[in-house]
Amino acid sequence: MRKLIPILLAVLVASPTFAAKKKQKDENSNKPVFTVVKQLPITSIKNQNRSGTCWAYSTLSFFESEILKATGKTYDLCEMFIANHDYMERAELTVRMHGDSQFAQGGSAGDVLITIKNHGICPEDAMPLPGTMTGDSLANFNEFFDVMSPYVDAVAKSKAKTISSQWKPALQGILDAYLGKVPEKFKYEGVEYTPKTFAASLGIDWNDYVSITSYTHHPFYTSFPVEVQDNWRWDHSYNVPMDEMMRIIDNALDNGYTVAWGGDVSEEGFTRQGLGILYDTKKAQSLTGSDQARWLKLQPAEKRNLLESLGVAAPEMTPSQEQRQKEFDNWELTDDHGMHIYGLAKDQNGREYYMVKNSWGETGDYKGIWYMTKAFVAAKTMDFMINKKAIPADIRQKLGI
Repeated sequence: MRKLIPILLAVLVASPTFAAKKKQKDENSNKPVFTVVKQLPITSIKNQNRSGTCWAYSTLSFFESEILKATGKTYDLCEMFIANHDYMERAELTVRMHGDSQFAQGGSAGDVLITIKNHGICPEDAMPLPGTMTGDSLANFNEFFDVMSPYVDAVAKSKAKTISSQWKPALQGILDAYLGKVPEKFKYEGVEYTPKTFAASLGIDWNDYVSITSYTHHPFYTSFPVEVQDNWRWDHSYNVPMDEMMRIIDNALDNGYTVAWGGDVSEEGFTRQGLGILYDTKKAQSLTGSDQARWLKLQPAEKRNLLESLGVAAPEMTPSQEQRQKEFDNWELTDDHGMHIYGLAKDQNGREYYMVKNSWGETGDYKGIWYMTKAFVAAKTMDFMINKKAIPADIRQKLGI
């Protein structure tokens, strides 16, 4: 019997099933196992689908958590209400600037807050659901912007000495045809509201919210408009050192406040599986068995697969204020995406990650949730919106808020 054991083991090792299982185990040995440190309440995962409206989805998700914290009530606020108003106002600026202002799908958290202050808000079911105006089940802005952008461009760059006031009603017709008309009045839980009275009923003070950033081309503890195209309103952010920017996020989570985050997700470290890691690619090359010469010959997808295979073993760079500024000035740190930070977790090696709600539906390994390391967030944050009560007292004093 003892003689048979080595033979049986050899057969098992050689069998395709055993080999496949062993390979799978080896491949998954670096996969993160997360332990939640702090998790704040959020509303359901949404899907922006084929629309550049992450800024609306992430910021309304943030406000839904703010309302939940303040009142205990759960709301589903309407992204298309925000988009309808915001695109009209962006078009108005583009026309005033004779086309020297970008008209595009993207936006910022400030767009949402300013729209709510000026126009109010409504619940999701007070307007047609995203995509339904064109027979889709989710938002799809491809045809919408193919129709709208040339129209706005034609008006903005008209050679006429004066332009007709009718361009606005015509544009409003396009907005309403694809997004649905914004309601003047609606009923919610048996009570009639206007968008403004509904916004006033939600139990939060819309003046409590500020934007935070961290760059050295403006003085710290002052405010300035972050110079990116989607900040077309030139909405101001308060400028603090990078370490204080991170302390604000941690203090917010510790005190039950979430964060509406905007930043760069075009990096190799932001995976479609649900991770955000600030890869140190030089150190990672040796860990993946690639010297520099071989690494440079690899296709981007091959590099990404090798880096992702490292999982929790992936080495990270140490973010710095100087590197943040250099990357911003060189167009490497870009304004890509808005998401909602709502918690903190650790992997099996003790590395800390922010828990982040995305708006791509229940995708990735964590069904719509991303885990971004503190180093990644420190390096790749463009700006974020937060309740000013969540800012540490000493930093608030420096900012005068």
